[in-house]
Amino acid sequence: MSKDNINFISGKAWKFGNNVDTDVIIPGKYLRTTDMNVFASHVMEGIDPLFSQKVNKGDIIVAGGNFGCGSSREQAPLALKHAGVACIVAESFARIFFRNAINVGLPIIEATIDCREGDIIEIDLEKGIVRTGNKTVSASKMPGFLREILADGGLVEHRKKVSI
Repeated sequence: MSKDNINFISGKAWKFGNNVDTDVIIPGKYLRTTDMNVFASHVMEGIDPLFSQKVNKGDIIVAGGNFGCGSSREQAPLALKHAGVACIVAESFARIFFRNAINVGLPIIEATIDCREGDIIEIDLEKGIVRTGNKTVSASKMPGFLREILADGGLVEHRKKVSI
């Protein structure tokens, strides 16, 4: 993700409810690998076994509260990112998932948006705005330093860049 497009994200919505935990995002039986293709092919399997076959690069997950609760596994945001999910819009995030998502370079934003699955969602991370159709809602604004980490591809890449 380049700095040119980090602030504005647009994609098709996939809807999920409250308390989507890391065990349904990437079930524990797949954690013995570091192969991102395995993670991507089993993403959200615990809640929608066919999700990995339906999701396309640039799609957006829209969810309720407490998204990413459960264990602290970094593989959950990695699986979503490598499956092509461009951003997650949720009413709230589990704090460890929030930090892990930023660390791996997966944009997230806290907002409540009323939409249908398949609707096009537009997100402005810098302004803290989420739109779908004729609905616009204010979201939590992502601080500049977090957007910079996302633009650099995650915390490791960001630290490499600022250490030079």
